[in-house]
Formats: sequence, C-alpha cells, structure tokens
Amino acid sequence: MPYEQFDRSRLRLKPLTERQHDLDLSVVMRLEDAPEPPDDPDLIALADRLIAARDGGSALIWALGAHVIRSGVQRFLIDLMERGFITHLAGNGAVAIHDFELALIGATTESVAKYISEGQFGLWQETGRLNEIARAAADNHLGFGETIGHEIATGMFAHSEISVLAAAWRLKIPATIHVSIGYDIVHEHPNCDGAAIGAASYTDFLVFAHSVEALEGGAYLTFGSQVMGPEVYLKALAMARNVALQEGREIADFITAVFDLKPLPEDYRAQPAKDDPNYYFRPWKTILVRTVADSGASYYFQMPHVESIPALWRLIIERVEVLEQ
Repeated sequence: MPYEQFDRSRLRLKPLTERQHDLDLSVVMRLEDAPEPPDDPDLIALADRLIAARDGGSALIWALGAHVIRSGVQRFLIDLMERGFITHLAGNGAVAIHDFELALIGATTESVAKYISEGQFGLWQETGRLNEIARAAADNHLGFGETIGHEIATGMFAHSEISVLAAAWRLKIPATIHVSIGYDIVHEHPNCDGAAIGAASYTDFLVFAHSVEALEGGAYLTFGSQVMGPEVYLKALAMARNVALQEGREIADFITAVFDLKPLPEDYRAQPAKDDPNYYFRPWKTILVRTVADSGASYYFQMPHVESIPALWRLIIERVEVLEQ
C-alpha cells in the first residue's frame, strides 16, 4: 500500500509581478568596474596557470554556487568564456533559477522569511517554466543546462545578454546543471516532473564527466559550492581516471582552486583530522587535498565572489596583455 502523497493541485501560484525582489540588475557589475586585484602571490600563480592551461588546450572547468549569480559578476564570467578561460561551466539548480529569472524580468531572489511565513515561498508561475524546459530536455535527450541556455538565448528574454547559460550555449561551451530533487523552488510546482529533471541532469553529469577527461594540465575551480562542486567532481574524476588507466594515461597533473568564505588554516593542503569538524567541509578534503595528491596543486582563497571573480579576471587580462606585447 503506497503512502499518501501531497496533492500539488491544491497549490496557488502567483505571477512574479507580485513578488518583492531582493536583487535586480543594479547588482550586475560592468567590466570596467573591476577593482584592483590584491597583491596575492597565489592568485597571481593561479592566473598564470590558467593562461598556460588555456594555451595548452586543457579543460578549464568552473563550478558555481547560486550566490555567484546573485553577486552580479555575470559579465566577467561571460568574458572569460569568450576568451577561452572557461571551457565548462557547472552549477546547481539555483544557479539556473537565478540566471533564468534575471534574464526574464531583470530581478531575482525573494525573502525567505517573508514568503515562507505566507506559504508563498518559491511558488511563482514564470519560474515554473524551468520544469517545462527540463521535460523538453529529457524528451530530446539533451542536458538541462544546454536546453535552458538555448531557451534564454532564442526566446523572449529582455535581459538575455547577462545570462551565463545563454552565453555558454552561444559559444558552444558545455554548461551543466546538477540538480538535487527537493532542493529547488521549482520542485514545489504542480508541473514538476522528477523523472524529466533527473534524466536531463544526469545527461549533464555525463557531459561533465567527459570534460573531466581533459583535465590533465588543466584546472578545476569552485566558487561557493560546498556540496555540488566537490561531489560531482569526485565521481566524474573517478570515472575519467578509470578509463585513462585502461588506456595508459594519467589525469593527475592539474590544479584546483576553491573560493569560499570559510577560514582555513595556512596548511590547507594537508587533510584535516577526522575528529576536526572541518573534515566535513568537502571542498577542503576533496578538492584541495585528495584529488591532487599525486602531482597536482591546489589553492584556497577566502574572498567574496564580488571581489574574487573580477580580481581573477583582471589579473588574467593584464598578464595576457603583457605576454602578447
């Protein structure tokens, strides 16, 4: 006898015009607003390694948490994609939601405190279109990120120029969305098809794993992603190394970098002990230690995204200009 389920037909969805938005286009920075980068030798070293990886044709994979989109650094990410410094962009479901809403109406983000009290949190009609996009992706055996990017780039979106997913689609760069069922507001909606989301997101995982196969000599960077970023990377790297070993190749000489707000000790390249709560901070042990233990290198930067991504962008641009002189 199956358990009873919530009847979604009883839900009332409201239009986005009735939502109070916490963020709008005013947060989106211009390239010329990039601050002077900090005099950080590790950040300079990372910029140089990214330039070398690009010139060598290796994978440059950037994984984002949703707060990256909310910080307004879209133009820097798009410019880096156009210049070849991002060959794969990965995000969680909330990345897709914020990217979609900003492109559609020029605003995003609601007050959880306000709308959870009213029973309205996440229940907005237009955002539910992402569920239809997931179904189309699954029906056509395409990835979720690619299909969202195509929809934004070719549809009636007033602000598609700041969509990182649309830019990736335009540039033919894989952009993958890695969804956990029940995590995102669109999973509340009556039109949500868990099987379709799962199929589209699993296609994205296989696309991601294919990109990881080219990680030798390249780089894997995560920005504010404490679960998705380390976990999909760990499994994809296991798959890629399994095949590489059979073919007599290695995927070991690459760099990783984590950008987050959590303070870490100076010896972050050593794994924390199991009785240390930091052991459960996945980016540390997975991205900074275990997966580069053979011949790779890792970097950690405690910086807000509104500073880190523009600073890294500016360092890369300035150092490329010097090399081209």
